[in-house]
Amino acid sequence: MLRVERTEQTPWTILHIQGELDLVSSPDLRRHVHDAVATGRRHVVLDLSGVVFCDSSGVGVLIASRRLLHSCRGRLRLILPARGAVEGSHVNRVLAALGVRRLFEVYEDVGAATDDETRPLSA
Repeated sequence: MLRVERTEQTPWTILHIQGELDLVSSPDLRRHVHDAVATGRRHVVLDLSGVVFCDSSGVGVLIASRRLLHSCRGRLRLILPARGAVEGSHVNRVLAALGVRRLFEVYEDVGAATDDETRPLSA
């Protein structure tokens, strides 16, 4: 089961995601991203710190979201806590294993992701 909560921190829309991002739940996340863009939001943060499982369809939604936001001159940032690399964050491992981690701007938390002065974590 996937839960998505939307908050705003101008100019950013933050989608806090909890649960499993898989074949069944991925369309729900896709809809949330499309809804944000449809309402004129062009800068989106996906807080993946609460995601416990992610399969290839979940990765597909992340890549499609990145493509969508880039096409409308927006930005997509992901939150994968820094401890994830050490403790084995599932999403971080999946993105790295598929060789797509470098495609994303990844931050430790919402504060860092919404601050244009903070540099992304290295891949």
